[in-house]
Amino acid sequence: MLAGAGLGSRREMEQWIAAGRVSVNGEPATVGARVSARDRVAVDGRPVRLRHGEAARVLLYHKPTGEIVSRDDPEGRPEVFEKLPRLRGAKWVAVGRLDFNTSGLLIFTTSGELANRLMHPRHRIEREYAVRLLGELTEEQMQALRTGVQLEDGPAHLDSIDDAGGQGSNHWYNVVLSEGRNREVRRLFEALHLTVSRLMRVRYGPIDLPSHLKRGQMRELDEAEVARLLAALEFQPQAAAPESPAERPPGPAPSKPQRQRRRR
Repeated sequence: MLAGAGLGSRREMEQWIAAGRVSVNGEPATVGARVSARDRVAVDGRPVRLRHGEAARVLLYHKPTGEIVSRDDPEGRPEVFEKLPRLRGAKWVAVGRLDFNTSGLLIFTTSGELANRLMHPRHRIEREYAVRLLGELTEEQMQALRTGVQLEDGPAHLDSIDDAGGQGSNHWYNVVLSEGRNREVRRLFEALHLTVSRLMRVRYGPIDLPSHLKRGQMRELDEAEVARLLAALEFQPQAAAPESPAERPPGPAPSKPQRQRRRR
């Protein structure tokens, strides 16, 4: 429910709960505890309004190079969150990241549940990139990228790679992978001693970067588009836990219906 309220991803919320930052009805919360609309939930002592049944908002942003996907950069670089529309009672959750020198499609949502559905490795959501290399790949190198390359954090591979044309230092490839490890595309090519001169994400799962969306521009999906996205992901947001009889406020027991006497 915290993630659904847009406070962060499910993983972040679990960390907040484990750290004792979350309370329910004045008592420390536990991971997996059920809450209803009647419960008083607070984070760091401040009440949280859980949005029961409210639709998720989804924002597409064409990130230019030179911006960081962070809310607190110690180097003071431009942050993508500074440009996003202000929200009340929620916050934008970034679906994955793009590094400082990578451009392209960034997705933000007010639903931590939806963000988790798009990012969690078990769902294997495809990410597609346009990659410009200094030079041209050999068939052996392309096959190595498909079958697997050893990186410092384990083996990795591309689901597909296609030659998109170009010459010399302006040769492009379209690549698809289903993981979201840090700088994974760049590191795959660097492992083969190849330099990526430009990297741009053009698709994330069922969402393509709109051709009319220029760098630095954003567009929010309308309700119908969000509904189609949820359907494509086969995703159903978690509903609030129903109130059990023990959770209902005390009061007189409901009276039994009386039978109407027949008139004689």
